[in-house]
Amino acid sequence: MSDQEPVTLVVGRIVKPHGVQGELVVEVRTDSPELRFAPGSVLGLRRRGARGSESFTVAAVRPHAGRLLVFAEGVRGREAAEELRGAVLTVPADELEPTDDPDEFHDHQLEGLRVVLPDGADAGVVTDVVHTPAGELLAVRTPERHEVLVPFVTEIVPEVDLEGGRLLVDPPEGLFDSQQ
Repeated sequence: MSDQEPVTLVVGRIVKPHGVQGELVVEVRTDSPELRFAPGSVLGLRRRGARGSESFTVAAVRPHAGRLLVFAEGVRGREAAEELRGAVLTVPADELEPTDDPDEFHDHQLEGLRVVLPDGADAGVVTDVVHTPAGELLAVRTPERHEVLVPFVTEIVPEVDLEGGRLLVDPPEGLFDSQQ
């Protein structure tokens, strides 16, 4: 038996408390919020800077301004909710539904891929997928140990080869040059 923790995927991030009863504002990071955040769902909870994960059981949920307001079992009052600020909510990777679209990927599939430029040069490794309102960005750690944020769009990332462990990036001029 392996002593490695199972791979987990982030499905939400606790942004802040809402009100005084312990309700939490959650930024959704899943395509299936109705499934992941259904009352009674048990998620992993990983606090900022902490090792390991706790459990988080959804008691009630409602939409609010593009996010969710969630009551969790055992979280009562604003102070208890404040302690969870910045924590991420996770599910085991093996619970995710496979994607039907060959151009859609789960974050964990992209993290760790080698980044190759059109001329074959090594540009680094994907360390994270950053979700923004404008779209996804790939955080790439260059060989010089700088971080470059690459828009994850077909025009810039025309090829993702999961089996080969790499993706092709055709960056706009200067994207990687600015990190000297």
